[in-house]
Amino acid sequence: MSSAHNPIVFPLDVASIDDAREWVRRLSDEVGVFKVGLELFCAAGPEAVRAIADAGAAGVFLDAKLHDIPATVEGAAREACSAGVRMITAHCQGGVEMLRAAVRGAGDDVCVLGVTRLTSLPASQDEVTQAALQALEAGCGGIVCSPREAAAVREAVGPKLQIVCPGVRPAGSDAGDQVRVMTPGDAIRAGADWLVIGRPIRNAADPLAAVRAIREEIASARGTQ
Repeated sequence: MSSAHNPIVFPLDVASIDDAREWVRRLSDEVGVFKVGLELFCAAGPEAVRAIADAGAAGVFLDAKLHDIPATVEGAAREACSAGVRMITAHCQGGVEMLRAAVRGAGDDVCVLGVTRLTSLPASQDEVTQAALQALEAGCGGIVCSPREAAAVREAVGPKLQIVCPGVRPAGSDAGDQVRVMTPGDAIRAGADWLVIGRPIRNAADPLAAVRAIREEIASARGTQ
């Protein structure tokens, strides 16, 4: 990734397209990608993805966490990605064949991310690294892991996979339901390509000031890599 790459992924954890559009309007110049999770996708379906792209989002990340038999996952990925997403997630626990099916369904223009282990759960480094290697074998474009595992995963897979890290919290922020967290600067230094940061921005008194402070921290971290 170039130094100009904006690694911030902002999750649109809302239940309506109108609320999602408003966050895109406020933050489109400050974040790299907007993430659509299960709440919004279940409420509005593929139309949510189209509406967010039309509202000015540079990219849409569909956090579908696909996990089913390969044929079902392939079809689901094909339909979900037809709305115009940049990235989509599938659980590594589904196995290599299921991940391969997700890659086939998503198509060449979409990065399939293998979810190694939810950051709300404890995990061993070996478990996460093995899941990342499964994703690599399956042809995924990246993986999702906590920033605490990012350095070891980067060592194991090299530059071949993009690493997306939820569980990123600026110093002094409430960790909430995340148990394996790290600051934005430390996550970048550990090898993360993308940082999912929601509540520290969304719940701030001034969300724009909060996201700009995070961007400054990221720029500083890049200068020390």
